[in-house]
Amino acid sequence: MSGKRGRDERDEAEPANWPVSLSGVTESIVTTLGPNGLWNAAPLGLFADDGDSPITARTWGKTRTRGNFHRQGEGYVQFVDDPVVFADAALSIVEDEEPIHKSANAWTRVTVESVESGTDDGTDWERWALRPVDSEIRSECVPTIDRGFGAVIEATVAASRLGVAGYDEQALRDRLEYCASVVDRAGSPREREALERVREHSSW
Repeated sequence: MSGKRGRDERDEAEPANWPVSLSGVTESIVTTLGPNGLWNAAPLGLFADDGDSPITARTWGKTRTRGNFHRQGEGYVQFVDDPVVFADAALSIVEDEEPIHKSANAWTRVTVESVESGTDDGTDWERWALRPVDSEIRSECVPTIDRGFGAVIEATVAASRLGVAGYDEQALRDRLEYCASVVDRAGSPREREALERVREHSSW
C-alpha cells in the first residue's frame, strides 16, 4: 500500500468509522507524508471528549507531524502494542516508504482540520479534529493488562519533555527512574528493550 492519494481523491472520500472504540486519551502512532516522499511516524494521543464530537489530537512544537498535517491534510492513525515501535516513533526519526507499519493491529486514514492553537510555557501547540475516511482491523486479540507497557509509554512522555521549558527536570528524571523500576519488575524482554531505546534516543 503506497497510501499516496491526490487531494481531490481524499476530499471525495466517504466518512468511515474508527476501527476501535475510543474513550479518554488513547495512545497511537500516526504516519504523515513528508516533502521527501516518506511517511514519518510519531506518537499521537487521541482525545475522545463525547460521542457527538470528533476525535481530537494535539501537536506540540514545530514537528514533522504538524507540518505534514498542514501540507497534506491527512494521516494514518495506527494502533500498535509493540513497545519498541512506540519508543522509536516517540523519540527518534522513523520514516518509511509505506504508511502502515507491519505491527499495526488496526489503522485509520483520517483527514485533519486545525481547530485551535496557542502557546504553553513557550511551546506552540495546535489542536486538530480527526475524521476517519478509511480503516482496517488487521488482528484481534484478547486484551491483557501489562504494567511494563504502560511504564514504557510514560517513560517516552517524560523523556520527550527533558530540556523543555516549563517542565521540572528533576521531576521528569525521577519519573523515568520509577518507570524503569516498573519495567524491571513487571516488563517483558520486549519492554526492557523498549526502555533501552528510550535511553538511547533521549538525554536521560
